[in-house]
Parts: sequence; structure tokens; C-alpha cells
Amino acid sequence: MSGAGGREAAVPPSGAIGVWSASALVVGYTIGVGIFLTPVELIGTVGSPALTFALWIGCGGLAVAGALTFSELASRLPRAGGPYVFLREGWGPRVAFLYGWQSLLVMDPGVAAALATGVAPYLVVVWPAASGHERWLALATIWVLTFVTLLGVRLSARTMMVMTVGKLLALAVVIAVAFSSGTGSWSHFAPADNTPVGGLPMGAVLAVGIISVFFSFGGFWDTSRIADQVTRPARTLPIALTLGVGCVTLVYVATTAAFIYLVPPSLARSPTAFAEIAGRAMFGSAGPRVFAAIVIVSVASSALGLLIMAPRLYVAMSADGVFPAAFAPVNPRSGTSVRSTLVLAVLASVFSSVGSFREILTFFMCPTLAFVALAAAASVPLRRRAPDAAGFRAPGYPWTMGGFVALLMVVIGAVAINQPLQAIGGLAVVLLGLPVYPLTDAARRRLTE
Repeated sequence: MSGAGGREAAVPPSGAIGVWSASALVVGYTIGVGIFLTPVELIGTVGSPALTFALWIGCGGLAVAGALTFSELASRLPRAGGPYVFLREGWGPRVAFLYGWQSLLVMDPGVAAALATGVAPYLVVVWPAASGHERWLALATIWVLTFVTLLGVRLSARTMMVMTVGKLLALAVVIAVAFSSGTGSWSHFAPADNTPVGGLPMGAVLAVGIISVFFSFGGFWDTSRIADQVTRPARTLPIALTLGVGCVTLVYVATTAAFIYLVPPSLARSPTAFAEIAGRAMFGSAGPRVFAAIVIVSVASSALGLLIMAPRLYVAMSADGVFPAAFAPVNPRSGTSVRSTLVLAVLASVFSSVGSFREILTFFMCPTLAFVALAAAASVPLRRRAPDAAGFRAPGYPWTMGGFVALLMVVIGAVAINQPLQAIGGLAVVLLGLPVYPLTDAARRRLTE
């Protein structure tokens, strides 16, 4: 245990998750509803196919740099909790506690609820008889996926892998059908006049584009929360994170290309209108239902990934004595923290009745990404303290780490400038944890005495 003190959670031996399952977690969790919203928003806002692809590839490259950075951190500290552990070891228990505080109370249940709420309208498209009961569909989604998670880490990870493969195959079909349908045109890729939609200045266009693109990459670092459940983490995590983020980048670029081929940027004014045009161009009258089914699989696998990974943070914080001891027990057979998972599901159920997908994410994006930047930068003090420590070492350090942190700072700045009230609100929630920390710190000190 580190100088921060605490007791390690009682967890089964590592080895429940291998390279392919871990890679599936990265891909399945990262590719959610953003694959269907972001390309449309990006194409419609930027108005330039070349700049659209440049944003995808540029942010994707920096996301790979982030994957390498978190691979090094996770291989050095292969424990439950991921960013929480990195923050604790790099910057101290106070910063780590504030990250866990906002993750437990808002970010994790908020994202789970937003995903469930976002998928409900698509469930209605497939099952029209459920129209008017979207809230109940969202709750059912949360609890069905929670039940799968409680069946065990190995089984839920394999389920995630199957869903991810299904998602990728479905997206491959969309891409193949788009380019073979005969209704598209390569002329849509022409630069035209590159005029942004709405006459926005280029600085504002780039800000919106970077926010949208990074939103679609967000979350891959959370795979490090389950480092204690991964086979040979020093080898598995670098492969899984890098392969996963690289695969996500290729999927986003290919899907965006297919969408532009089908629908010219001038018609990309809203996701609804875009989906209607693209869906009917590829699948005729069945287009809306086909698209809805793909969205359901995509979002469900993303939500399942969150339910698998998020509770490991609460286990780690409970082991440190800063969260209730009830969160600590991990079932020795399944590798699942039943109580932590149920707490997350209950909070997500509450969140699903208030707010929307966009409202929740924009409200807490700034503080969350600030913590992610600090977690990535923890590699600096950790390398300084133990320069010869065993484990994976990110190539290109410190440029890989610095590039990823710089991207995060740009996104934080863009969100704060364009949505200052949400940024201030998110910061306020984090600061509310400051008066709580001394109480938890006293409990932690008693635990380590």
C-alpha cells in the first residue's frame, strides 16, 4: 500500500479479464450514442468534410496518447479504482477524494441515467406499444443491465464483448450498405465553400467541434478502474487501451465518411432529419427501426461497461476508509461488488427521472475532465519517485502525456467559455466535498493506525 495509507479491498486474484475482453470494454463503453449524434452535429456545424476528418483524426491521435499514459499508470498501480488511485498516489488523498465524491454522487449515476434515458425513445421505435412509457423503459434498462453485471465480472465482460462485436458488425453493415446503396455521391466530399453553418466564427466552430469529438472519445480511461481484475495488467492494459481507442477512431472516421457519402453537409441540420434521410437511403421504409436497433445495442453496451467499471472506484475508496465500509466487500466468486453496484443503480434510477443526457454531461464535464487531466499528469511525480519501476512505460513521454493533457485543457476551456453556468455549477458540486473530506480523513487515519 502507498504512503496514502489504507487497506486493500478483498478481491479475488487477477485474471478474470483478458486482452480481448478488456479491449471490448474500451470499445463498448466508448462507442455509445455519440456515434450517431456527433458526426451529424460535426458535419452540420463545421460544414467542411476535410476539417471534420481532421478533428476526428487529430483528437483520436491524442486519445491514443492518453491511452498510452493511462496504460503506464495502470501497470504501475494495478488496483481497483483507476484514476482515483492515480490521483491519490500522485497528488494526495484530498484530490482523490474530491474525484470520487463527484463520481459517486453525480457523474457515474448521471451518465448511466443519461444513457438509459437516451435509449428509451429508440426502444419505442422498435416497440411502438411502449410509447408514453419512456421513463419506465429507462428504469428497466438500468436494472436489466445491473442484473447482468451482478452475475459476475467474467460473465458480464464476456457479455460486453459479444455486444461490442455485434455493435461493430452492425456499424460495418451500415458503412458497407451506405457505400453500396447507389444513393450517395462522392461529390459530397468536395470542399465547397467550407462555410460553417449559421455563420459562426471559425474559433467557435472549432470549439464546438472539439467538444463534440472529444465527447465521443470520453471514458476510455475508466477501464483502468478494473486493473485489479485484468490478467497481467502491465501487458494487457496497454494493448487493450491502445487497440480499443485506435479501433474507436477508425470506426468514427469510417462512419462519418459513410454519412457524408449519403447526405451532403448542407442537409446535416439535425440528427432526426439526418437519420431519416440516411436510414431510408440505406434500408428503405425499415430504415428507422434498423437504425434504432443499432442505437439500442450501442448504448446498452456502453451502459453495461459503466456498470462493470464504476463500482471498482467505490471499492477502492471504501478500502481507504473514505467511503462507507459497506462498499468494500467483493464477492469472491463473481468478483462483483454487489452493494456498490446496487448503490450506483439506485442513484442512476433517481437521475433518470430528472434532467437529460446533454444537461447532465455538460454540467459535470469541466470538473471531470480536470480530474482526468490531473490523473494523467500523475505520471510525472510517479516517475520522479520511482524512475526504474517495473511496468509499461508510455513511448514518447512526456509528449504523449502532455498532448493528451493539452487536449483536455482545450475542451475544458471551450466548455467553460460556451457554457459558463454549467461549468460553475459542476465546480460548485466538487467544492461541496471539501467540508466533508476532514471527516473522512479522520476515519482513514483511524483505519491506518
